[in-house]
Amino acid sequence: MEHSQETTAEPAPPDAAQTGFDPETHARRAASFGAAATDYAMHRPDYPVDAIGWAMAPALASIERAHKGKRARYAPHPPSGPAQSARPIDVLDLGAGTGKLTAQLADLETSAGKPRVVAVEPDPQMLGELRRRLPSVRALAGKAEEIPLPDGSVDFVIAGQAIHWFNLDLAIPEIARILRPGGVLAGLWNADDARVAWVARLHEASGRRTVVPIGGVERDDDDMNDWLGSAGKRLFFPPEDEEFTHSHVRTAESMIATLRTHSAFLIMPAEEREAALANVREYLDSTPETASGEFSLPLITLALRAVRR
Repeated sequence: MEHSQETTAEPAPPDAAQTGFDPETHARRAASFGAAATDYAMHRPDYPVDAIGWAMAPALASIERAHKGKRARYAPHPPSGPAQSARPIDVLDLGAGTGKLTAQLADLETSAGKPRVVAVEPDPQMLGELRRRLPSVRALAGKAEEIPLPDGSVDFVIAGQAIHWFNLDLAIPEIARILRPGGVLAGLWNADDARVAWVARLHEASGRRTVVPIGGVERDDDDMNDWLGSAGKRLFFPPEDEEFTHSHVRTAESMIATLRTHSAFLIMPAEEREAALANVREYLDSTPETASGEFSLPLITLALRAVRR
């Protein structure tokens, strides 16, 4: 599911032996979003169009190369009429949640026209919200470890705020199965830009810390490659990453409503949650950048992509 950070990114499951990672808590957090599906759809941020375009670019290039090769094989002499365009790109939004990213993908204009988008989501409440909001999009119940699509049926698989919830040992080969050669697996993560001083203090007020699940300021090359796993390295070329900046317009009320959709708060005991959100409200009301109605929350979007071999 499309999930966000401890003030907009959820942490990736670390190595249990090294960090004391609790699989039970992680599973509870992963399964917590359905209870907040309507608010999730209303309050979570979108993704920068430039980040989506960057992630998709190698898949579009692969389609165009295949199209040119086909034309060369079957039409050795240039046709007299206008050139035929490449077929539309087939896109899977995996762990689509309520369809925040799905809607952006469906509205996208590419060099091959509008994408043909399929959404797959395991949580019934999140999937129901997606279907309600996007009735024209094909939306299927399913999970990353068992995708309900045929072999080689997709050019581009993208997951917004979701890959860190997958069992990658199972999901990476399954994603490779449905991707055509030259297709792309991509992940997007929104994170509050805690390089901005008032944003860092907002995290302190909430009792949370900014965690970008894969990558971020402290990432290294080993971390970047490990997300594919050993099987993935045989199936995909080495991943690439890029960062994009954008913002999310909020008020004090809508900022707190956004926090209520995050897994850390969803599974928190009610008294503890309300105390933490009261601290946030006090901070927002007393901080010049946020005290006068609407404000722009600075975000960083981390994008990762890997091309199918």
